[in-house]
Amino acid sequence: MIALSVNLNKVATLRNTRTYNYPSVVRAARTVLDAGAAGITIHPRPDARHILEEDVLDLAELMKEPSYSKREFNIEGYPDARFLALVKRIKPNQVTLVPDTPSQLTSDHGWNLLDQNSFLFPIVAELKSIGCRVSLFSDAEPDFIEEIAKIGSDRIEIYTGYYFNTFDTPQNALVLKKIADTAKAARNFGLGINAGHDLTLKNLPTLVKSIPWIDEVSIGHHFIGEALWMGLEEAVWAYNAKLVLKGT
Repeated sequence: MIALSVNLNKVATLRNTRTYNYPSVVRAARTVLDAGAAGITIHPRPDARHILEEDVLDLAELMKEPSYSKREFNIEGYPDARFLALVKRIKPNQVTLVPDTPSQLTSDHGWNLLDQNSFLFPIVAELKSIGCRVSLFSDAEPDFIEEIAKIGSDRIEIYTGYYFNTFDTPQNALVLKKIADTAKAARNFGLGINAGHDLTLKNLPTLVKSIPWIDEVSIGHHFIGEALWMGLEEAVWAYNAKLVLKGT
């Protein structure tokens, strides 16, 4: 079964519209983990628009509890000095490096590996030296995979925004093929494969059927959107049901 990592950013976005800690990001994390999510994902941005540093520290303590010791704690972000210091402090299971600028609404493109490989190489090595698995956010471009492998990343996270944007259109088959070709290239280089951005209950089954060797999906916006109607627990059950590989 493909692992579901629930992105909690939107819970923090709602919480930050008030001056008190409600809804609690930690409570949301505990709820989705207890319901069967394989892990949680957060993105502590420099402007603290959603996840705050105190959230990162509180969630790190939560993930130390025996009930969650085998679950995944994934932190994503641009590897500036602030972000790297925070990661070194808590040592999450996985660090997903994204090429976001501070003003971006969300992660919407992968690294330009031809220009940024020398920048990423020592960062990836340092993060791996403290015990973190490293994943690089990547566009669906098979030609980039060799560079990612050379940098030393353990995994890639394939950006699936275009897959969402073209779903139910004639262009989607080409987009899906490019994602599958990228995933095949990653597997050939021994890289693990994550996927994320605008994955939904509707479009997940097609992705899973086409690329059954995906290791993990990170889902936030649409997950929280569905949870408004069905609740956090039921949303975990619904998404996990879409991630079960037929015949397993």
